[in-house]
Amino acid sequence: MTTIHVEVVETSSLGDRSYLAHDGRVALVVDPQRDIDRILTLAGRLGVRVTHAAETHLHNDYVSGGLALARMTGATYLVAGADEVGFDRLAVADGDEIAVSDAMRVSAVATPGHTFHHLSYILTGPAGPEGVFTGGSLLFGTTGRTDLLGAEHAHTLAHHQHASARRLADLLPDGAQIWPTHGFGSFCSAAQSDAPASTIGREKQANPALRLEADDFVTRTLAGLDAYPAYYAHMGARNSAGADLLDLTPVRAADAAQLRERIQAGEWVVDLRSRKAFATRHLTGTLSFGLDGPMSTWLGWMAPWGAPITLLGESAEQVAAAQRELARIGIDRPAATATGTPEQWAGGEQTRLTGLTVATFADLAAARAGRTGHDLPAPDVVLDVRMTNEWHDGHIDGATHIPLPELPARLADVPDGTVWVHCGSGYRAAVATSLLARAGRAVVHIDDDYSGAAAAGLTITAPQD
Repeated sequence: MTTIHVEVVETSSLGDRSYLAHDGRVALVVDPQRDIDRILTLAGRLGVRVTHAAETHLHNDYVSGGLALARMTGATYLVAGADEVGFDRLAVADGDEIAVSDAMRVSAVATPGHTFHHLSYILTGPAGPEGVFTGGSLLFGTTGRTDLLGAEHAHTLAHHQHASARRLADLLPDGAQIWPTHGFGSFCSAAQSDAPASTIGREKQANPALRLEADDFVTRTLAGLDAYPAYYAHMGARNSAGADLLDLTPVRAADAAQLRERIQAGEWVVDLRSRKAFATRHLTGTLSFGLDGPMSTWLGWMAPWGAPITLLGESAEQVAAAQRELARIGIDRPAATATGTPEQWAGGEQTRLTGLTVATFADLAAARAGRTGHDLPAPDVVLDVRMTNEWHDGHIDGATHIPLPELPARLADVPDGTVWVHCGSGYRAAVATSLLARAGRAVVHIDDDYSGAAAAGLTITAPQD
């Protein structure tokens, strides 16, 4: 008997998964990311031919590679017929069954909620249903968020989401696998899960959509939603029009003089090194978006859409990795790049180099208490750049709150004096600290885990209802 295999293609930087299902000869790809070379390499390694590509929905968090993959391989491209798109596709609707091969077929199931025309695809092999590709519908321990099409639709879509999750649970046996696109850090997910895999039976025990009645589920889901990246506003239109092949060829290099001009013009010149390396020494006026964190999410969220972005990396490989990540969210070509060291980027001018003062929560507690023994500047302001839901779950007493995505437009709202900046673990605080330093503020980067703030001696407010 032919065995059906499902391979996961992880895009951890965006919190998403794509899938390649095959029977040893032909393959179906579900929700491919823009950089389809990963899919083609996987198919080549497995010795299978991609004959079908499917979208569960028009994505909000990345530019799809489905159209480019279909054009390159000749695959049949499955997209909801109810979605208006600017390209040829096989329009599919609830109940449609598509034979991928003699041994493998998929059935489309209408599962509105994340979007109005969202589809899930039940994968069936010779032994029966193997599982379901759920996109942004039923996820591991949660569901896709329902407010991406506008707050005015969020309540209605939340009710749809509840019904869709129940429908999938009724259609499939408990042992059926669930293969969601979102839920691994994506802001498309209503909540996050650490589970590596799940089944319908497991979700019946753990998922609020399958445990709560509709009204309770809707209330809980809507109450938990926080802001989502600003670049999402551009993804739907891009995916409706259809994105062609991606150009990942190297971008022209900028020399020290050109970097100076870009910084003086107020452009976003981004340092991709780790935040620790940035704190040690960096080119004055550059911004810390290390590749060791979700660089593309935060940079795409905060930089003005369409603004020129220059990437600085230790190596060509580091710059290429960042270029790939940004292309996934529609920032196709950086304005310029440079590789090497801060000293090289400065052209030998030591005055163009600077560092950052770094501290811990224990340092903050000591400084607030006026204890001696350290040479850190006194904190006039403690700036918390976590998201609103994190702030409401508890925060340092007396802190000022500005969510990181709002900071570029709200620099004037940061009170005067020396600013100590923190987030949940240090990455977002590094971004915020570099923004403030570029604006001429005296800053201290708290590079520490917030979970230890109370133990360090800081007073934490009680969570707000």
